[in-house]
Amino acid sequence: MLEINNFSKTYGTGKKACDNVNLKVESGEVFGFIGHNGAGKSTTIRAVVGVMDFTEGEILIDGHSVKNEPMECKKITAYIPDNPDLYENLTGLQYLDFVADAYDVSAEDRKNKIKEYGDKFEITDSLGDLISSYSHGMKQKVALIGALIHDPKLLVLDEPFVGLDPKAAFTLKEIMKELCEKGTSVFFSTHVLEVAEKLCHKIAIIKQGKIMACGTMEELIGDKSLEEVFLEVVDNEK
Repeated sequence: MLEINNFSKTYGTGKKACDNVNLKVESGEVFGFIGHNGAGKSTTIRAVVGVMDFTEGEILIDGHSVKNEPMECKKITAYIPDNPDLYENLTGLQYLDFVADAYDVSAEDRKNKIKEYGDKFEITDSLGDLISSYSHGMKQKVALIGALIHDPKLLVLDEPFVGLDPKAAFTLKEIMKELCEKGTSVFFSTHVLEVAEKLCHKIAIIKQGKIMACGTMEELIGDKSLEEVFLEVVDNEK
C-alpha cells in the first residue's frame, strides 16, 4: 500500500533530514514510525502525503507515484498532522461537510460516517458549535472524523495520540484495528512506545534521518520491550 524507495531530503541549509529511507507498508498493516524529535519522522510523513516536495527517491501509494500521480494518491489517502489546523470560523459539521465534498462522499455515506465516528468520539452533540470554541482534543477528534469520512486505503498520522484523553485514545486504537481488518493500512509516528508495541504489526526506528531498525514486532523486540530496543538502537548506534 505504501512503498518508500531510497527517499532522501536535504533542506536549503544543507541539513539532510532523511537519508536513503526505505520502507514498505502492506495492506491491512499498522506500521509504527518512531524516533526522537528531529529524527526525520515528520519530514518523511509530509513527503508521503504530498505536502512537501522531494527530489531524491520515489514514494508509491497503492502503486501510484506521489510525484507523478499526486491526485490518484490523495484520493485514497488521509493525513492528520501533529497539530491539525482546522477552519475555526466553521462549525464541526460544516468542516466535515467540506471535507466530504472534496472527496465526493455521498450525502448518505457522510451522514452515516459522521454519526458513527461522532458517537464513538463522543462529540456528536458539539458538531454544531464553532471550531474556534473547541479544545485541542475536540479539534483532534473532528480532524480524525474528517480523515475517516472517505474510507481511505492509507491513513497517515503524525503523533495522533497527543492531546487525546485516555478514552478517545482507546477509541482511536480500536478504530485503527477495525480499519486494518478491512484492509486499510495505517502509518503513524508516535512517542508512546507502549501503544506502538501493543498496536503495531511492524516498526521502523529512525535516527538522524536514517532507518536504524525495521521489521515485525517479533523480529525487533524478541523477549525485550520496545522501549528497551528503542533505547539500545538510538543510544548505541553511531
